[in-house]
Amino acid sequence: MAATAIDLQPYASLDDATCDERIRKAKAALGERVVILGHHYQRDEVFKHADFSGDSLKLSREAAASNAEYIVFCGVHFMAEVADIISRPEQVAILPDMAAGCAMADMADLDQVERAWRELSSVLDPDETITPVTYINSAANLKSFCGVHGGIVCTSTNARNILEWSFERREKVLFFPDQHLGRNTGYRMGIPLDEMVVWDYDQPMGGLSEEEIRRARIILWKGFCSVHQMFQPEQIENFRREVPDGKVISHPEASFEVCQQSDYVGSTEYIIKTITAAEPGSSWLVGTELNLVNRLHNTLAREGKTVQFMSPMVCMCSTMFRIDPQHLAWVLENLVEGNVVNRVSVPDDVAENARTALQRMLDI
Repeated sequence: MAATAIDLQPYASLDDATCDERIRKAKAALGERVVILGHHYQRDEVFKHADFSGDSLKLSREAAASNAEYIVFCGVHFMAEVADIISRPEQVAILPDMAAGCAMADMADLDQVERAWRELSSVLDPDETITPVTYINSAANLKSFCGVHGGIVCTSTNARNILEWSFERREKVLFFPDQHLGRNTGYRMGIPLDEMVVWDYDQPMGGLSEEEIRRARIILWKGFCSVHQMFQPEQIENFRREVPDGKVISHPEASFEVCQQSDYVGSTEYIIKTITAAEPGSSWLVGTELNLVNRLHNTLAREGKTVQFMSPMVCMCSTMFRIDPQHLAWVLENLVEGNVVNRVSVPDDVAENARTALQRMLDI
């Protein structure tokens, strides 16, 4: 290993074109030793360098199956954690900018969830009656918590199957950190809204009465994705007036009201596949992150399809946007010199229990 890593500061003044050339050169030098993962929400200037693109779990599995020694995840922190957890021991997960977090994931931390579990135990035995389910958009230690307490991880694609699995084992679910994915999925399973309550982690007992806790089938954590909360029912109504034969498709992290008014609801992969398979000339209003929508708009314009972002305001994942060509060039050129910078490494005990929760999901 080199004695000193290359300093990041000089990269800040590089323009994107220069970074682009240096990224390509570093990738060529590293060859199969490195794999670059690009999440769908990533900016195009970085996304174009990805060896694999997709949702976070898909990307981690692709990387684990590769021959790469280094996994450079152009996404956010929890994604790099998942890559570290499910990859081989000799593989190294790297996040180009450690400041690329996830505001929704940060809305649930281990102390808060453990406190909620203790408070729930004053009303019932949570390890007998509640299955903890964490969205993959969460910290590794929350996945570990689920592994310890008989719980499981879900994605936006498989949330329904995971909830069905959970209810087969226990009568209730504690779903975190995103309340909207939990509510939208539960409602589509036939669970009434009054049997899904919101646990406010800033309030004693989550702001709920014992009666509300006992009656609830799903206890939803008070978390959300700020990007998907920009979408409103009025935006759908305006679109339907202007484009009567248009279709509306939304991500299940959007609000209940938006999803109820949408023709289709599903993950980013589902959104891509649905619009791509649609008839030429069709018009779509899309409720998910801006970079993905713009990419679909540009790619499918040749088929005469119109792909429109739901919100009139610019709305992108600001933490994902932190991964820029400058950080990617810095990481890769350090690897060429034998330096690993911004490694994401989950402690062994946390990784083992998190892997248990993830494996339960994969087994389903």
